[in-house]
Amino acid sequence: MNLEILFQNALKIIENELSSLSFQTWFEDLKMVAIEEGKAIFVVPMAVHKKQLENNYYDIIREAFNQVTGTNFELEFLLEDELKKKKEEQKAKEEIQQEQGVPSLLGKKSNLNPNYTFDNFVVGNSNKFAQAAALSVAENPGKMYNPLFIYGNSGLGKTHLMHAIGNYILQNSNRKVLYVTSDQFINDFISINKKDASGTNFNYIDFFKDKYRNIDVLIIDDIQFLGGATQTQQEFFHTFNTLYDDSKQIIISSDRSPDDLKLLEERLRTRFCWGLTVNIFPPDFSLRTQILRKKILAGNFEQDIPEDVIEYIASNMGSDVRQLEGSITRLIAYSTIMGGANITLNLAIEALKDFISKGLSEKNEIARIQKVVAEFFQINVEDIRSKKRSANIAFPRQVAMYLCRTMTSESFPKIGTEFGGKDHSTVMHSVEKIAREMKENSDLANIIEKLQKDLE
Repeated sequence: MNLEILFQNALKIIENELSSLSFQTWFEDLKMVAIEEGKAIFVVPMAVHKKQLENNYYDIIREAFNQVTGTNFELEFLLEDELKKKKEEQKAKEEIQQEQGVPSLLGKKSNLNPNYTFDNFVVGNSNKFAQAAALSVAENPGKMYNPLFIYGNSGLGKTHLMHAIGNYILQNSNRKVLYVTSDQFINDFISINKKDASGTNFNYIDFFKDKYRNIDVLIIDDIQFLGGATQTQQEFFHTFNTLYDDSKQIIISSDRSPDDLKLLEERLRTRFCWGLTVNIFPPDFSLRTQILRKKILAGNFEQDIPEDVIEYIASNMGSDVRQLEGSITRLIAYSTIMGGANITLNLAIEALKDFISKGLSEKNEIARIQKVVAEFFQINVEDIRSKKRSANIAFPRQVAMYLCRTMTSESFPKIGTEFGGKDHSTVMHSVEKIAREMKENSDLANIIEKLQKDLE
């Protein structure tokens, strides 16, 4: 939000609370110069103004800014000389930090990609709930769902949604937002052990705590990569608690549900479930075509792309949104290289033949397991993917789920999706049941071994 607009909106609220004489006397020459470190800084003409505003009008000003921004700022009133001195001290401090190699605390970056917004996020049945939850958090950070935990396979739009939340908050308030990946968090934590020119690491510790705790919204991507980093998990636990206790919004993403993050501490997984956990499912055919059309529209390409080409890509590319969008870029590039050849279905098949095989490899692995298991038990693949619960179908389905979990790197939610939209807990139960029965039933163990050999 523009600083001047924010200030003028706050002044209008204050003016309605005071007599015209009081307002003109104490606020007419008041200037707002900055908002930093959770503090609104003002310049006043004389010491008497400073004293009056601090002693008699502090709460009124603070409340006005809260109404305008939704954030409680501390207030600081400075004379011109005091402001000049403050800037000089801050500049000197920054120069010393740079000489010592300590990261500057100034000019914090949100690390958000401005291209990821709610406006260009394509909504369908598979992601409608996740999008609605994300928008609710963006409109009421720290109040609605805290933390918000978004999970799903790579390429389904988790990162887009997280950036969209951050961008929305920045555009509509003065809250401080920070987006990082878990790798960045780990690297920053490792830096704590470094020593600066003074032979201590105090500056690095201060930098770390300021970066991650003196914010209003923390967005951390791919939390699963904290698995195995025991000390980093402990620090994230304390960071999480500090932010949560201060009603600061926490947004987390992962490729699997909190229950499946077995390498993370139990106390972390428990906290991830305190707010709202939402799953993004792979896009269906209709949503895939919408995504492709939006990519084409945004690209403003010289050639139109026929509908049969769009449907071909949507039918064969798989569920990864990045690959879907990348296929359009590849198709346009191929057409250009071929001398501006017209984009037809045959051209698309030729241009994307290798690209599509890569996009489908992940999905085909689960489909291949389903096919082999169905043939062994002499049932249809459609039965395995259905909601039928008869014993002659439920048991083979459990076997197939067990093989998908043990022979691929797929998460429980992804496997559940490929079995007709089963919940991840259903998949977990099936896998654990088959693993348990194999120990007691040698016939079942032999069947699993045979199926594994067939699949290998």
